[in-house]
Amino acid sequence: MVPSAQLDFNLQPLLEQLDQDELSKFKSLLRTLSLQDELQHIPQMEVEQADGKQLAEILTNRCPSYWVEMVTIQVFDKMNRTDLSERAKDELREAALKSLQENKPPSLEITWTQEPKCENPEEIQQHLEDDEEPGKQDKYRNIMKKFWHIWEKNFWPEASENIHIVAQRYEMLIPFCNPKMLTGPFPHTVVLHGPAGVGKTMLAKKLMLDWTQDHLAKTFPSTFYLSCKELNHKGACTFAELISESWPDLQDAIPEILAQAQKILFIIDGFDELRVPPGALIHDICGDWRKQKPVPILLGSLLKRKMLPKATLLITTRPGALRELRLLVEQPLFIEIEGLLELDRKAYFLKHFAEEAQALRAFDSMRNNAALFHMGAAPAVCWIVCTCLRLQMEKGEDPAPTCQTTTSLFLRFLCSQFTPAPGSCPSQGLQAPVEALCLLAAEGVWTQTSVFDGEDLERLGVKESALHPFLDRNILQKGKDCEGCYSFIHLSVQQFLAALFYVLEREEEEEDGDSHRWDIGDVQKLLSKEERLKNPTLAHVGHFLFGLLNEKRARELETTFGCRVSLEVKQELLECRIKSNEGKPFSSVTDAKEFLYCLYESQEEQLVKDAMACIKEMSLHLKNKMDIIHASFCLKHCQNLQKFSLQVEKGIFLENDTASESDAQVERSQNDQHMLPFWMDLCSVFGSNKNLTFLDISQSFLSTTSVRIICEKIASATCNLQKVVLKNISPPDAYRNFCIAFDGHETLTHLTLQGNDQDDMLPPLCMVLRHPKCNLQYLSLVSCSATTQQWADLSSSLKINQSLTCLNLTANELLDEDAKLLYLTLRHPKCFLQRLSLENCHLTEAYCKELSSALIVNQRLTHLCLAKNALGDDGVELLCEGLSYPECQLQTLVLWYCNITSEGCNHLSTLLQQNSSLTHLDLGLNHIGIIGLKFLCEALKKPLCNLRCLWLWGCAITPFSCEDLSSALSSNQNLTTLDLGQNSLGYSGVKVLCDALKLQSCPLQTLRLKIDESDARIHKLLQEIKDSNPQLTIESDHRDPKNNRPSSHDFIF
Repeated sequence: MVPSAQLDFNLQPLLEQLDQDELSKFKSLLRTLSLQDELQHIPQMEVEQADGKQLAEILTNRCPSYWVEMVTIQVFDKMNRTDLSERAKDELREAALKSLQENKPPSLEITWTQEPKCENPEEIQQHLEDDEEPGKQDKYRNIMKKFWHIWEKNFWPEASENIHIVAQRYEMLIPFCNPKMLTGPFPHTVVLHGPAGVGKTMLAKKLMLDWTQDHLAKTFPSTFYLSCKELNHKGACTFAELISESWPDLQDAIPEILAQAQKILFIIDGFDELRVPPGALIHDICGDWRKQKPVPILLGSLLKRKMLPKATLLITTRPGALRELRLLVEQPLFIEIEGLLELDRKAYFLKHFAEEAQALRAFDSMRNNAALFHMGAAPAVCWIVCTCLRLQMEKGEDPAPTCQTTTSLFLRFLCSQFTPAPGSCPSQGLQAPVEALCLLAAEGVWTQTSVFDGEDLERLGVKESALHPFLDRNILQKGKDCEGCYSFIHLSVQQFLAALFYVLEREEEEEDGDSHRWDIGDVQKLLSKEERLKNPTLAHVGHFLFGLLNEKRARELETTFGCRVSLEVKQELLECRIKSNEGKPFSSVTDAKEFLYCLYESQEEQLVKDAMACIKEMSLHLKNKMDIIHASFCLKHCQNLQKFSLQVEKGIFLENDTASESDAQVERSQNDQHMLPFWMDLCSVFGSNKNLTFLDISQSFLSTTSVRIICEKIASATCNLQKVVLKNISPPDAYRNFCIAFDGHETLTHLTLQGNDQDDMLPPLCMVLRHPKCNLQYLSLVSCSATTQQWADLSSSLKINQSLTCLNLTANELLDEDAKLLYLTLRHPKCFLQRLSLENCHLTEAYCKELSSALIVNQRLTHLCLAKNALGDDGVELLCEGLSYPECQLQTLVLWYCNITSEGCNHLSTLLQQNSSLTHLDLGLNHIGIIGLKFLCEALKKPLCNLRCLWLWGCAITPFSCEDLSSALSSNQNLTTLDLGQNSLGYSGVKVLCDALKLQSCPLQTLRLKIDESDARIHKLLQEIKDSNPQLTIESDHRDPKNNRPSSHDFIF
C-alpha cells in the first residue's frame, strides 16, 4: 500500500474526542467501509489495540489520504457525531480554498468571476478546435455552446460570484476532481445533496465545463450531463438515444463508448425533480441500453447499476429525495452542499448595503430567525432579504419585526416590489396576475415541478402577459435551459405563493369550472403526513399558510394587489391540524415541534389560544433557541395541559458551559439574557395549567438561572403535580433545587430522580419526606451519589414518613454500613415500605443475613428486587430462611442475574413447597440448567406451591428438561405465566410440552418461548396447542432484557 500523503484535516484531536466505546465503534465501522485493501494490509489486532492517537498515526501514515478523509466523515456521521464530521469538513474546505489561492490545480484554472474571459466564447471554441483532431470539433463545440450560454444567463443579479465561491469550495471534496485523488480508487457514486439554490447544479455544470477543457477528460474520456428537469418532458426512448440527444454525431460511436463504461462519467442533475410513480425506480429496471423504456426507468437502471455497472455517477439532489435515492445507489459518497457559509452571507450583506452599520443590523435580524438564516445559504434568498430590508431601512423602519417569521419577510418582499410611489395610485390590474402566479406555484409544488413551459400555462389558463410584472421584478425568471419556460427565483418563493393560493378568494364558478384541470390538493391533503412523506416541499407550504392567517398580513395583501383574502381556511386548518389530536398526545416529538412552529408563524394570538385549548399532552425536545421561542409563544396560551415532557439540548443555555467555544463570560451571559424571557414564558405553563399532573425533564442541559426560574414557577404554581421524573439533568445542583421546590407539595405522589452525581440532593429530599403534608408514595433514586451520613438521614426519614410505600434504589453503590442502615429501617414498625428495589447495588451474600432477618420482622414488604447482585447460592439460602417464616408477606422476588445455580434452586424449591406467600419469582439469566429446573418442577407439583408467575429467561434450559416441565404443568393448578424465552427447546422440547399445554385444565394463560420462525413443524405444534387450549397465549420472545426485564411489568411501582 502506498503511504498516505498529508491529510487536509488533523485527525488525532478528532479521534481523541471519542470515549472507549465510541472508538471501538469507529474501528468497526471503518472496516465495513474499506472497499478494497485500504485496511487489509494492517493487522487487525494492531488497529483494535490502538488508542485515538495511535489510530490517527496508522491511518495517516499507512492508508490513502483520500480514503481516510472520505471515510472519517462518513463514520462520524453514522455515529451521530456530527460535531466531529463538521470540524473535519470545515478543515477540508479551508485546505481546498488555500490550495486554490496558493497553487491552483489544473482542473480549477477557469476564472469564473472575470467578465472579460466570459464575453468571448468564440476564442475558447477556436482554441478547442485547434487542439482537437478532426472529427471531434463538432461535439466539443456543441457542448461548449450549450453550457457556456447556460453559464452566461445567470439566475439573479450578483449570483454568479457567490455560486462560484460555493463551486470552488466543494469541488475539492469530490474524489475525481481532487488532483491528490486522481490515481484512485474512488467511490463510483457521488451524491451532492443540499437545499434548493445553494449551487449543486452550478457545480455539476462547472464539472462539465472542466471536462470540455480537458481537465477531466484524462480520467473520463466520455462525460454526459443529464438534467432530470429537462428529461421530464421526454418520452420513451433507448438509453443510447437519451445520452446522444445533445451529441447527434456520436450515435455511431455509442456502442464503442458504452463498451468502456469504466471510462464514463454521468452527471445526473436534480434527481428530486424527476417525475416518477412511487416504487417505479426500484422495481422496473432494464439492463439493455438498446431497449426503449420511459426515461425514469432508464435512470433508475443506471442508478441501481443494472445498466453500465462500472460507470461513475455524480448525482445532485435536494434532501427530500435522499430517502428514495439511498434505496437505489450502492456505497455512495454523500457530500452535503451547504451553500453560503455564515461569513459568506455576512460579506454578501456588507456588499449589498452602502453603510456597514445598516448591513450588520440587517444581517443580525436575519440571523435571529434560524429558519430564515438557514434558507440564506442560497444566494437568491440573501438577495431577497437584502432587497426587502434595504427598502425598509431607507424608510427608517426597524427590520427586526419583518424577520420575526419567514412569512412576514417574504410577504414584505413581495408587497415592496409593487408598492406605489408616494402620491401615486395603488397598482392597478394586479389581482389577476397574482392569482395566475399563485396557481402556477401551487400546481408546481404539487407536481414537484419548478420549470413551466407553454403547455403548462395553457392547461392552467395562464396567459404569458400575466407573468410580465413578476418577470420585471425578478420574482419569476425565464428558463435558462429551454425557450418559453419559466421558473421562480427560488423554491421558497414558489412555496410562499403556493400557500397564498389557498387564501385568495376566487369566484365560485371559476373554482367549479377550472379546478378539475388543476393537480392541487386541498388543505387536508396538504397537511397529511402521507403526502408530506411523498413530497417534503408541502411542509414549507403549510408553514407559510399558517403565516398568512394573520389578519394584519391579509390586509397588506389586499391593499397591495387589490385581491380578496379569505381567512375561512383558518377553521379548516384548526380541524385538520389540531382537532385531530384532541385529547391525544402527538404521535412524535417532531409532530409537536411542527405544530408549535406553524402556530408561531401565524403570530395570531387568538388562533394559538383556540389551537392550544385542545392540547392535553405535550412532549418537547428543544434543540436550539428558535425551538424555545416557538414553544414559549404557544405554551403561554395553554391552559388545559395535563402531561408535559421536556428535553433541552446542550448549547441553548451557556451560563454553566465552561467548555463553550466562547469562553468569554460576558458573551455567555448575553446569550442567556436573550433566552431567559422566552424560558420564563415557557415555564408559565405551571401557573396557567391547573390540571397539569405529570412532568418529565430528561437529558437536559440547563443553567443555574434557568433552573432557578423553573423551580420558582413550580414552587408558586397552582398546578397539581402528582408525578415528576427528573433524569440526567445539568447543572449538578439542579436536583437539589428541584427537591427544595417540591417541599410541601401535597399533591406530589411519584418522584423519580436519576443521574445525579453530586452528594447535595438527599438533604432537601429528606426535608420533603419529613414534611407533615408529604404524600409521596413512590420514590426512585437511580444512579445517585450520597454519603453514608446522607443514607442514614434517608433511613431515618423513612421511619417518619407514613406515605411512602415504594422505594427504588437501583444502581446505587451501597457500602456495608449503608445497607445495614436500610435493613434496620425495614425492621422498624413505622416503616411503611411495600415495594423495594435494590437492583445492581453491589450487594453480596454477606448482606443477605441482615436482609433475611428484616424480612422476618417486616410484615408490609410484598415486592423485593435484588437483580444484578452477586448473591450466589449461599445468599439465596440465607434469604430463604427469612422467607420461610409465616410472618413474611413477600409475594414477588426478583433474582435476575444473581449467579444462582441448581443448588440455589434447591433452596427455593424447598421454600415453595412450604405454603410460602411467594407468588412471583424471576430467576432469569441464571445458569440453573437441567438439575435446577428439576428442583423447581418438584415444587410446582406440590399443592402448597402458590407460584403464579415464573420467569426463566435465558436459564440454559434444554429439550431434556421438558419432560419434567410437562409433568409439572399437568399437575399444577396455580401457574398462569411461564417465561422460557432465550432457551433453546427446539421442536423436540416443544413437542414434549405439547401434551400438558393442550389440557384445558392447565391454568397457564401466558407462555413465552424462543421460537424458530423458519421451522414449520413448531408452528404447526403451536397452532394445535392454541386450538386445544384457546385461553393460552403463546408469545415469541423478541425482548431486549438490557432495556426491559421480563418481570418488570409485574414489578411496577
